[in-house]
Amino acid sequence: MIAIIAAIVVMFGLSLARVPVVFALIIGAMTGGLMAGLGLHGTLEAFNNGLGGGAKIALAYGVLGAFAVALAKSGLPDLLAYKLIKMLKADANVSAQKTVKYVIFLTIALAAISSQNLIPVHIAFIPVLIPPLLSVFNHLNLDRRAVVCLLTFGLCATYMLVPVGFGAIFLNDILGQNINTFGKPYGFAISYDQIPKAMAIPVLGMFVGLLFALFVSYRKPRHYQDIQVENKSQQISNEVKAGEDGKPQVATFTLIMAAVAVAMTLLVQVKSDSMILAGLVGVAILSCAGIFKWKEADDVIVSGMRMMALVGFIMISAQGFASVIEATNQVPALVQASVEWIGNSKALAAFLMLLIGLLITLGIGSSFSTVPILAIIYVPLCIQFGFSPMATITIIGTAAALGDAGSPASDSTLGPTAGLNMDGQHDHMKDSVVPTFIHFNIPLLIFGWIAAMVL
Repeated sequence: MIAIIAAIVVMFGLSLARVPVVFALIIGAMTGGLMAGLGLHGTLEAFNNGLGGGAKIALAYGVLGAFAVALAKSGLPDLLAYKLIKMLKADANVSAQKTVKYVIFLTIALAAISSQNLIPVHIAFIPVLIPPLLSVFNHLNLDRRAVVCLLTFGLCATYMLVPVGFGAIFLNDILGQNINTFGKPYGFAISYDQIPKAMAIPVLGMFVGLLFALFVSYRKPRHYQDIQVENKSQQISNEVKAGEDGKPQVATFTLIMAAVAVAMTLLVQVKSDSMILAGLVGVAILSCAGIFKWKEADDVIVSGMRMMALVGFIMISAQGFASVIEATNQVPALVQASVEWIGNSKALAAFLMLLIGLLITLGIGSSFSTVPILAIIYVPLCIQFGFSPMATITIIGTAAALGDAGSPASDSTLGPTAGLNMDGQHDHMKDSVVPTFIHFNIPLLIFGWIAAMVL
């Protein structure tokens, strides 16, 4: 079992040392394979055999990235941002400051939640919606750390609970598929309808952490300087013209077709359970409607895929890493050693598995990529300790999600920082990483452990 431990330690250590995660996964896999006696050829063969498992997920991410850029070309995000700014500025001078603040909170939360399923653009909406609102935040003396917690909660909690859009990828294509794959030799299987129910308690913990952040930790005013910020949405949708009052000039037909594309994308992904097909339908509708010129189609699609490429390659590499770990045939020995060390304490076993998941995800920065790494060991370990299928889902799903919020390398923290730091007054580590780590990882650890004990 030394080979497995060495592979994980090397991968985790290199990730913490800021080595690109893809390289860390490859080097970690090579370390484990060679120490297990597979040889260079055997290790590479095992790694290559596992890569195909992540191809579907990576392609789905790339297609959704293309859809996000194509949708931004329509000017719909610009118009939404303008409407929100106008409404907030109209109310910002009245005495009801709290009402305005809660409108902001609700709007940002809905935008973040919708970005995972209804309009699956992930973090692409943040540099469009947030920078124009910074002046409003400053006027209200709103602590931006509260906004970070809202954004991160919407990005993470949604895919952990709702099996639509990115949630379908995480819950069904990754979590459910990996549990069934590695549980099959033991006669262990779960049904996909069990997954959202099992993840409800951990997500409740995140919601408690969010409420604490909004109404306790970051309730007090925080002062920022008014610094003119260029509307970064123009970097994405640079063809959208603005009128004299600053209102984006978007044709009614364009808005209608953008709405149709969003509706059809959601319908197709629900009916077909395919994010790839749904994204392709969305891009096709926007293209046929003339939202972007035909000669720009390649640039739009390539730009969108490039935006999601890193996440896709990490997922592919993680599947290769898991394949090498499985090929070492040392998993049963590691499970047996863990059982002997922990004893018969299910409570201690659940806590340690969640804690290890936190450390690994902090290093990788992606809960989507952590599941294949954990499932290969955690599924037989959960079976050995007698955890129910629901408890097994909770342990592996929560262990993977732990650290997504609060990781310096996670898009759930990098995205909010990109939008809130446009004027240089928001520090990534102090204002994004630390707040989300405290308010989400600690509740996730506690509520995930409770769920593992009661389910």
